[in-house]
Amino acid sequence: MGSHISNIVAEIFLQELENTHLKQILDAQNFTFYARYVDDILLIYNTKHTTPEIIHSHINKVHPKLQFTPTFEHNNSINFIDLLIIQRPIQIEIDIFRKPTTDTKINYTSNHPTEHKMAAYRYMINRMLSLPLSTERRIAEWQKIRKIANNHKFPIHHIAKLRAQIHRTTQMNTTNNDNNNKWATFAYHSSKVRKITNLFKQTDIKITFKSTNALQQLTKPKIHDTKQDHDKSGIYKMTFKTCNKAYIGQTS
Repeated sequence: MGSHISNIVAEIFLQELENTHLKQILDAQNFTFYARYVDDILLIYNTKHTTPEIIHSHINKVHPKLQFTPTFEHNNSINFIDLLIIQRPIQIEIDIFRKPTTDTKINYTSNHPTEHKMAAYRYMINRMLSLPLSTERRIAEWQKIRKIANNHKFPIHHIAKLRAQIHRTTQMNTTNNDNNNKWATFAYHSSKVRKITNLFKQTDIKITFKSTNALQQLTKPKIHDTKQDHDKSGIYKMTFKTCNKAYIGQTS
């Protein structure tokens, strides 16, 4: 939605805002930690030097068009992006946080490439295995992933196989340089396209798919072509009745 460069312009603006307005209070040791991801900010502040009310009041004055909505720590924990950060007496623990709406995935029976349907589960399993979760939290997260898959008609053995594959790759601890790989994109209309893409399995060309039933294609207004057929570029064939021979040409 919107301009393709809007996210870049927004990031430049926010970095300039941080350097000109927030750098002073960051350097004043009021904050012990500051991190931002897009428009989500995590602050750890020194209670001896400032208060949440002072921080909120100051940040809301840096620009007349920006108003920040604070979320304060509750029961020694706070949500940041997809993490639940828990404060313990001698350490910080983390768990995975998800909003209720984030459990909606592509249904297994949907006419999408398998790679697209598995992408969300690949991400969730990667996150589960890479984060320093406790054993109990990792088991609970795996049960949640299985439940989400089951709700979207996914065969559980597919998800278990994906977990084993990701675990093996992690254990190998090898760094593959994908910068030299070549990629080819195919439009996915049905599974029949794999009869073509399977021909590339023994090559160094990797295959990616693009969906044709995305909302952008379905809601895009149709543009009526006003050109006459004889004005359009393409390849044509003319068959002569007298000799029954044909001439094939190309226009530009």
